[in-house]
Amino acid sequence: MSLQVENLEHNMAKLTIEVPADEFARAMTEAYKKNKNKISVPGFRKGKVPQTMIEKMYGPEVFYEDAANIIIPNAYEKEISEHKEVEVVSQPEIDVTQCKKGEPFIFTAVVALKPGVELGKYKGVKIDKIDREVTDEEIDKEINREREANSRTITVEDRPVKDKDITIIDFEGFVDGEAFEGGKGENYSLTIGSGAFIPGFEEQLIGANKDEEREIKVTFPEDYHAEELKGKDAVFKVKVHEIKEKELPELDDEFASEVSEFDTLAEYREDVKKKLTEKKEQEAKTKKEDAVIEAIVKDSRMDIPEAMIDTQARQMAQDYAGRLQQQGLSLEQYFMFTGMDKDKFLEQMKPGAQKRIESRLVMEAVAKEEKFEITDEEYDHEIDRMAEMYQMEADKLKDMVGEYEKEQIIEDLKMQKAVNFVVENAKEK
Repeated sequence: MSLQVENLEHNMAKLTIEVPADEFARAMTEAYKKNKNKISVPGFRKGKVPQTMIEKMYGPEVFYEDAANIIIPNAYEKEISEHKEVEVVSQPEIDVTQCKKGEPFIFTAVVALKPGVELGKYKGVKIDKIDREVTDEEIDKEINREREANSRTITVEDRPVKDKDITIIDFEGFVDGEAFEGGKGENYSLTIGSGAFIPGFEEQLIGANKDEEREIKVTFPEDYHAEELKGKDAVFKVKVHEIKEKELPELDDEFASEVSEFDTLAEYREDVKKKLTEKKEQEAKTKKEDAVIEAIVKDSRMDIPEAMIDTQARQMAQDYAGRLQQQGLSLEQYFMFTGMDKDKFLEQMKPGAQKRIESRLVMEAVAKEEKFEITDEEYDHEIDRMAEMYQMEADKLKDMVGEYEKEQIIEDLKMQKAVNFVVENAKEK
């Protein structure tokens, strides 16, 4: 087997991989075994027709596609793993250039290669000062959030709908006098000001009384997910069945003792301030890291191939889909609710994918420039941390980690060293 590399523009490359004729012959035999039970020839029982007989009757081409599908993944992975200098960072675009019995099998793979980085200034980077102060307004907001969580809902009988009320309504929508699909609901719970309905709908319910019927006129947004409703004027017939409001607990010592371990409101307030300060410090740490790395990226140069961004975007999309699934929501349902499709979803991921790639490349360059290494002790400490996270024994986890995974862990630790280094050397102005 052999590999030839032809460098293209923008860190793309065309890899030509040649597989010896005897290996292709074995793949042809595997393809025959896979398909022999599907082929009928007079005078032979199914599955007993010799490979040579089938090839004579139908031509060896009958097995080419399956043989190619068998041989390409293995040959590609083998060549990439053996040639470490070829750092592929995208999925390959495969094209078969020679597929003929008795001759070598040849295919090409167009791939993105890991780009080099011309590193800019990374020591003593200056960034804008990050706010860490906790204000009284923020403390009040956090306490009111707790009051909301401990509120009770009561039915209102003696006044009309106002902002923040919870209404129970029936509604039916019409466009050009015709009811449209999905525009009807009964006993629907709608919080005024939640933004759950089309813009303008909720505001027009303010002032309505219990059992009142109203006609609400709205216009569907131009980017609405249902094509037939985009930009259309609509009339909703609405009946208000119930009006409810949240009743918040009094802000006093009794409230403080019920929602915390403290006896007085003053003590509770001080504890809220302490926790908000800790949270803000952590947020400030993350913001500083992001700002420093962004400044280094801006001062550095790299030519990132589009295929690399596409691959990262797809990975991020898969991760997002996994998180949705954990919440009991499929990607298809998410598309339905948001009016998005797969292409738009991937396009939305690309800016974040590019930023993630740029950040990693410059931090890898910093780690290389500073010659950061990871000691056995540091590696073992990371294994202990991971074992605790996965609720496993450290020794068992260590045994499970292969060479490739170990290299990845070490690279990630070097990256973190680089991040810590540039942040510690940065200055806020």
